[in-house]
Amino acid sequence: QLKSCLQTDLTDMDILGIETSCDETAAAVVSDSGNRLRPWIVRSNVVASQADIHREWGGVVPEIASRQHVRDICCVVERAISDSGANWSDLKAIAVTQGPGLVGSLLVGVSFAKSLAWSLGIPLVSVNHLTGHIESLVIEGGLMPLPAVVLVVSGGHTNLYLVTLGENEQSNYQLIGRTRDDAAGEAYDKVATLLGLGYPGGPVIDRLAKKGNDQAVPFPFARMTHDDRNAGPVVDQPVGLAATRRSRLLEFSFSGLKTAVKRYVQQRNREVDSGSGLSSGEVADICASFQRVVVSSLLDRTFRAARQYGARSVGIAGGVSANSRLRVDATARANQEELPLFLPSLALATDNAAMIGAVGLKRYHAGLTASLDLNAQASLAM
Repeated sequence: QLKSCLQTDLTDMDILGIETSCDETAAAVVSDSGNRLRPWIVRSNVVASQADIHREWGGVVPEIASRQHVRDICCVVERAISDSGANWSDLKAIAVTQGPGLVGSLLVGVSFAKSLAWSLGIPLVSVNHLTGHIESLVIEGGLMPLPAVVLVVSGGHTNLYLVTLGENEQSNYQLIGRTRDDAAGEAYDKVATLLGLGYPGGPVIDRLAKKGNDQAVPFPFARMTHDDRNAGPVVDQPVGLAATRRSRLLEFSFSGLKTAVKRYVQQRNREVDSGSGLSSGEVADICASFQRVVVSSLLDRTFRAARQYGARSVGIAGGVSANSRLRVDATARANQEELPLFLPSLALATDNAAMIGAVGLKRYHAGLTASLDLNAQASLAM
């Protein structure tokens, strides 16, 4: 499945972005706009999705994903150049996702980008995938008033960041909250599997939830009463007992909710007539009730963080930001809190290379280029 979007306002070409962190092969050409408030123009943004390939497995198979990237990347990059109206000689640099992500998938993009940069004699720029999601909010929404609190929520991540302005006009990203177990998007996929809805789970649960009663099943909300003993990214918080308690209030957990859905489905399957299974109406009610808890959990912590850190704006990025209820409820919360809300378009919500090109262009202008011995890092820190 090959998707392409193109802006036709032409100026000088600047950078090619390449994204292969998971199961989507993407390339985009991004240029300077000359407008400080909206600094980037997306010339082309091409994505080759592997969703149909991985659907039969119920999730992304890393080895299959990396092999498909090898098959797709030449075509995707050539299409991005063609759609942009550029020539290879117009490119000033190559930006590529270094991590985090699936290491086999990342290696395809990094290897291709290094070879292309060497052959063209132009700089290479490494980009953090999560930074790309945050800056995707700026591509269409313009610069966010800082400090800002941004929720990055996807199949692999559920993190809260405090974004401030650092040196050389580069943004500082401080991790202030994260999930202790499943990411929100992962929970969607697992619940969809429990209900026999297929993969990916987010879109189908979102669609069915609109037909259901979100109060039908009283699924639990996670309560963080003890420190997280699992190894994970370091969350930047002031020291002290009060600060530790505030830190817990910004953490997420979805494994308990997933287990609650599993037990409820098992119980209902025992109660209904043998072989008939759950009705479509009951499945819709389960989807709606599950989604209500996930969305409320995400927004409660996001807007609590905004109040705690005195944020002047709030953003939500990543694949789950495409969820319709999350977008509606986030807009209502932001209006209530009188805070500007930044959301990506649906095209920029999921993994794409436009966001990688945008961050790459920003880093290129700051002189932050990479050497040709760059290696992929599956757990790359921001």
